[in-house]
Amino acid sequence: MTETGIVVEALPNLNFRVKLNNLEREALAYLAGRMRRNKIKVLPGDKVIVEMSSYDDKKGRIRGRIIRRL
Repeated sequence: MTETGIVVEALPNLNFRVKLNNLEREALAYLAGRMRRNKIKVLPGDKVIVEMSSYDDKKGRIRGRIIRRL
């Protein structure tokens, strides 16, 4: 299940607290391996795509960052 959200807080070990748009709650998400390997930076305030865990709805993986184009 994929959701979009905004990064609220950066935590140690590439973990992030993300406020999900559709569900109106926060989840703990870690950076996906492809993003870590390509050194894509995620900062608080960035819009991200989160793949939620099927076992725990409060955990997920950040699959991508949504880039705002002007």
